[in-house]
Amino acid sequence: MRQHLSLIILFLFLQQNSLVAMGDMFIRSRGIHFMLNGSPFYANGFNAYWLMYEAYDPSQRPKISAVFRQAASRGLTVARTWAFSDGGYRPLQYYPGSYNEQMFKQYVNWATSRGQYLTSDDDFFRNSVVKGFYKNHIKTVLNRYNTINGVVYKNDPTIMAWELMNEPRCTSDPSGRTIQAWIMEMASYVKSIDRNHLLEAGLEGFYGQSSAWRTNLNPGFNIGTDFIANNRIPGIDFATVHSYPDQWLSSSNDESQLSFLSNWVDAHIQDAQYILHKPLLITEFGKSWKDPNFSPYQRDRLFNTVYLKIYASAKRGGAAAGGLFWQLLADGMDSFRDGYEIIIDENWPTANVISQQAHKLYQIRKIFSRMKKLEMWKRAQARKAQWLDGNKGMRIGD
Repeated sequence: MRQHLSLIILFLFLQQNSLVAMGDMFIRSRGIHFMLNGSPFYANGFNAYWLMYEAYDPSQRPKISAVFRQAASRGLTVARTWAFSDGGYRPLQYYPGSYNEQMFKQYVNWATSRGQYLTSDDDFFRNSVVKGFYKNHIKTVLNRYNTINGVVYKNDPTIMAWELMNEPRCTSDPSGRTIQAWIMEMASYVKSIDRNHLLEAGLEGFYGQSSAWRTNLNPGFNIGTDFIANNRIPGIDFATVHSYPDQWLSSSNDESQLSFLSNWVDAHIQDAQYILHKPLLITEFGKSWKDPNFSPYQRDRLFNTVYLKIYASAKRGGAAAGGLFWQLLADGMDSFRDGYEIIIDENWPTANVISQQAHKLYQIRKIFSRMKKLEMWKRAQARKAQWLDGNKGMRIGD
């Protein structure tokens, strides 16, 4: 959705009953799973790109607190937002791609003013001066102090992961080589500063030349990314996918869009598990009430389709690690409405669907936690039996 050029934070607000014991509080990846304190972690969350905008104005901050309270009451554990603020700039109208284009132009203009000869906004991915500007941004964010808890961001376990850029696209190089090189360079740079946090590239999930057998699943886009090749980069810890069939297949009916969604999610879960061997997070999905003949029932069917795919994979120990719907708003945020917004107090049926998913994923995590404790008990019993067998017949004090 709202494309942008900046690091993104995925951060946690775990509840007291979330089975988190004292210890390593950072989310890790182990094979195809997220891990928290040695147990699998599943993210059921939301997008809220607007958090930095509202936090800039102290009078608007209660809206952030309200959204977090509502989200926590529904069992949500992860929020995804921008890791920057434009000093109060707020786009009241938005057209897909326009914000990325503005930011590309800004970085390219800065480099041009430094004497660089640039011919395309896509030079953002190629020009060393522009990339240096972006690295400065990365360094500044990772080394920023959290003004609430006094912890430097790179050391803050409240942050789950970093995203390099939302929905990167380089249409001037559909081969994918340009973005592949950019992700490799930037991922390496992030990891040179921050080894605590997970990192992902921000991909929508379009397939490229490295997986030609999958390109028939693409909704007619060739924008220079490659789901398989981009996510195979060592510094990328997990894969992401977005899905907006109402935008991508706008001339198709609801049944065709749901069929596409089902195949799209299935393919990416399979590829994350068997090719990438990394977790998959569905970081954006939704349905707009601005669609022709929209009904809340249609939106709930889409949410349930995504959630059931995640649950089925998670239940069998698969690669699907959670989903983040687009987007959650508080009451009184009319200027941020884009058609996809969920407001808990207004959208009770959808809110119940979201809550049910959170409960189901929590139950899976609880089962894995019990299994872990049982395995630890069995190992302790085995060690005790081994010690007793080795010391059979010995008297205390011998």
